[in-house]
Amino acid sequence: MKKRIPDILLFIFLLFISSGLYGQKQKPKNESWYDEKLLHFGFSLGFNAMDFNITPSQEYLELDSLYPEVSKLNPGINIQIVTDLRPAKYFDLRFLPGVSFGQRNIRFYKDTVLFNQRQRLESSFLEFPLLIKYKGMRLNNVRPYLVGGINFRYDLAAKREFDDEKPVYLRLKKPDLYYEIGSGLDFYLKYFKLSVEIKMSNGIRNILANDAAAGHPEFRNAIEKMKSQIWIIAFHFE
Repeated sequence: MKKRIPDILLFIFLLFISSGLYGQKQKPKNESWYDEKLLHFGFSLGFNAMDFNITPSQEYLELDSLYPEVSKLNPGINIQIVTDLRPAKYFDLRFLPGVSFGQRNIRFYKDTVLFNQRQRLESSFLEFPLLIKYKGMRLNNVRPYLVGGINFRYDLAAKREFDDEKPVYLRLKKPDLYYEIGSGLDFYLKYFKLSVEIKMSNGIRNILANDAAAGHPEFRNAIEKMKSQIWIIAFHFE
């Protein structure tokens, strides 16, 4: 089993770094007329690492059963359009429709011995996140913030049937709903604002399809449920 850094520690670290900004001395501020508007737009480019939270079937405890795990995380990309509504001084309502691409590799072990090299599950998402952004006080040309909300994703790459030509014996459902939480920094530049944001996105539904591949039911039977998890680092230009 690969070891994971506890999610909460990463966000505490980011908040600690952000709070250190308040120790800086005052400097001339760049104008931010675009940030004071009721509504403004932008675009976003980002990178992701897609993962699964897998709950193995209780039958894997038996001698002849398989144990599944994600073998490694692979980088993917995100492209979004930013629509930002500013209803209050420190709150923004953000809608960022876009696309994201990535993949996840699952290996199966039998009695701690590798049984299957890997099964590559690719995803091409249409995504529609609706987020609330809580902004801290601006110091000089930097402002920390927290962000959270929900995201509906639809996986265009999820197949309705198994492909006999590819050794992939798991199938994903297309729609899923995620909750997201993250933090970031707004950098006020001369002509635009650059935001650097890190975010965790957790799927709510079990996205593993119920049917098993013909001739290979052991792979589907080894998993009780499987939920999606995505880490994202994004660069917003507004």
